Amino acid sequence: MRRIACPWVLVLLLYPAVSPADGTTYKYRDSDGTLWLTDRPASGAQLHDLEFVGYHGRPPARLDCARLSHDELDQRADAISQPLREHARRIGVEYELARAIVAAESCFDPEAVSVVGAQGLMQLMPSTADELGVEDAFNIHENLRAGIEYFDHLRERYNGDVMLALAAYNAGPGAVDRYGGVPPFEETETYVDRVLDYWGEFRRQNH
Repeated sequence: MRRIACPWVLVLLLYPAVSPADGTTYKYRDSDGTLWLTDRPASGAQLHDLEFVGYHGRPPARLDCARLSHDELDQRADAISQPLREHARRIGVEYELARAIVAAESCFDPEAVSVVGAQGLMQLMPSTADELGVEDAFNIHENLRAGIEYFDHLRERYNGDVMLALAAYNAGPGAVDRYGGVPPFEETETYVDRVLDYWGEFRRQNH
């Protein structure tokens, strides 16, 4: 454990054997009111001394989804279902698959921003958004159009292999090409599994 003093806050960084899984910054307050920032949740004895007060910035989609009720999640999904269907049908990507990608990427939040700067429903990096002609990454139609087109391009690149296309969407096609398959990155493997699980769930719901 290392502490770094700042003018307005004490920052707590934990250095476990492995690096943090999602880059999330958690905020805690101790008994004297001092605010602490940490790269992973407090546990064990720390929980007796620290009060969780939220996230620094927006929580990532996975944590955001975890705190929502089924009704809240359905409301989010319903709010973007029409444009999602339109763009998926026009581009030729199965609606349930496109929906699964959005669920995993942003939890259906058009304003989602990741810790590395990916934006909107399909979590487009600014450079990717520029290449795809996106002027406003938080515009639902622009974001969905670009993200689904990009995924479809990746699927064509890998001869229709959805797993490889998903891996490339997450880790980049360079990583997929370098490893000759899904890269052995925990984040990417988890992402691919999550999208496939959502896809199966949404298919069961709609058929």
